[in-house]
Amino acid sequence: MKTALIQFTAGDDPVANLKVVRQMVRDAAKGGAEFVLTPEVSNIVSTSRRHSDAVLSTEDQDPFLKEMRAEAAALGIWLMIGSLAIKTDCDDDRLANRCYLITPEGDIAAHYDKIHMFDVQIDETETYRESAGYRPGRQAVVANTPFAKIGLTICYDMRFPHLFRKLAKAGATIITAPAAFSPVTGRAHWESLLRARAIENGVFILAPAQCGQNGPKRATHGHSLVISPWGEVLADGGTAPGITMVDLDLDDVGRSRRRVPSLDHDREFEGP
Repeated sequence: MKTALIQFTAGDDPVANLKVVRQMVRDAAKGGAEFVLTPEVSNIVSTSRRHSDAVLSTEDQDPFLKEMRAEAAALGIWLMIGSLAIKTDCDDDRLANRCYLITPEGDIAAHYDKIHMFDVQIDETETYRESAGYRPGRQAVVANTPFAKIGLTICYDMRFPHLFRKLAKAGATIITAPAAFSPVTGRAHWESLLRARAIENGVFILAPAQCGQNGPKRATHGHSLVISPWGEVLADGGTAPGITMVDLDLDDVGRSRRRVPSLDHDREFEGP
């Protein structure tokens, strides 16, 4: 199955970001991709909540989602929008960081709200508090498609292996991990974490990423990755915007799980 990971540098203008993503998705489909994935927060990367509130929409009104649903239908592809920042009816007005899986008919097959919030102080100059602007999700999601069961995660979720285990136990053979990863933690942990999640669960990991300087105070790591169920890096998107294409052999999942059937060896235990 030919799969394409979109890597680009989103800014704070959803209209401009949509224009870039739409063309890259078209180019990927023209190259034969049947499943195309975009990064986390494909519609906006902004450090200003006031600006975000002014330009973002609710799900039923969001132009980015509407246009990309139409694009998936026009191209006849499966499309995963890694995530969009979406207004919600949350009492404290926080946004949702929401992933969408779109069918070749343009329907929403599944959506997932990021569960784990990136609230960290990396060093004296780099601090994030995602939960201040985004409401954490509560529901893990596995989506059924004709080619595979797909587990949905977003970025910081990758540091929580129990989520990936539950998705694999629920039948996922592909787990997606779209991201806008910090360059500091990206250099240290990005590839290691994703390879570990693939190996532990015998799944393909598809991780489309933001890259470059997204704004005066925000940069992202890039290196979109496709990782096999055996933990091999099949493709690395580097640090520049571009499209990473890979032919997935989904039979690799069964072969890897037969070699090391750890999903069948989980045991209940007590303590500590």
